[in-house]
Amino acid sequence: MKNLFKLQNLTIVFTLLVFLTSCNSDDNSMTDNTITGLASKTDNLSILVQALQKAELTTTLQASGSYTVFAPTNDAFTAFLATTPYKTVNEVPKEALKEILLNHVIATKLVATDLKEGYIKTLAKGTASTTNTLSMYVNISNGVKLNGVATVTTPNIMASNGVIHLVDKVIGLPTVVTHATANPNFTSLVGALTKANQPDFVSILSGTGPFTVFAPTNAAFTALNIELAPGGIASVSDANLTKVLQYHVISPANVLAASLTEGQSVTPILTPAQKFTINLTGGAKIKDANNRISSIIITDVQCSNGVIHAIDKVLLPVF
Repeated sequence: MKNLFKLQNLTIVFTLLVFLTSCNSDDNSMTDNTITGLASKTDNLSILVQALQKAELTTTLQASGSYTVFAPTNDAFTAFLATTPYKTVNEVPKEALKEILLNHVIATKLVATDLKEGYIKTLAKGTASTTNTLSMYVNISNGVKLNGVATVTTPNIMASNGVIHLVDKVIGLPTVVTHATANPNFTSLVGALTKANQPDFVSILSGTGPFTVFAPTNAAFTALNIELAPGGIASVSDANLTKVLQYHVISPANVLAASLTEGQSVTPILTPAQKFTINLTGGAKIKDANNRISSIIITDVQCSNGVIHAIDKVLLPVF
């Protein structure tokens, strides 16, 4: 009889332990306010959670730290998958999915008021550089738009290890073309690249590369119009415009600012070849084939297939 009572007591104790452990587990789940935890409790982020699980990133975004996650909603993922051969995120190759997801993650906490016009760094790597992670362009002229693709729809979902901003599109890995079109300071350059009777620069610069592009700003094109008065850039023939545009591109190369050296001679893709020279005295500058000087004003905008450096004057080869 004593043994029976002992057995009953052990059974009761075991049952209580199981119950308490279960309750503790439920409590932990309910109080998990990390980025992963909050996403798991948000209905319209269920596909994102599936993607994080497939890419093995749930632990990363559950750990202590300070992250910003631009979180695509279920509708965003559904629209994205419709453009791919895959029906679900579980069918997307793991490494490709991981890179896409990391392209939505910033390694610092940025609430909505911290988001300024310009470039920030994601955790995605791309293939063009082994050291420089991919850039994201933030446009705040009308709400918050990222890489010209995704709009923040719900900002400032605060997590214990950062912040979540819901976005209406999946943000693909940006190419040189993506960043050129996303930044309104490059509209004149994009206009020249897409002008009639020019090579298909969009397809070329969307290719594998890698490319290094010294990108003139809108102000640079305005200055060129004055320099070439009275006809301006419109007076440049199609053939010579092609030469001008090619003169700004190096390939195959992903040349970061730290790799530029004093007196370095650079050969763009222009044929027949014409070079320009790097001058680092008083800040990075370029001397073109006509001895004109352009300053490099923004460096290391990393793309999946290359890098962009913004310059304040259009480079001119000898025609």
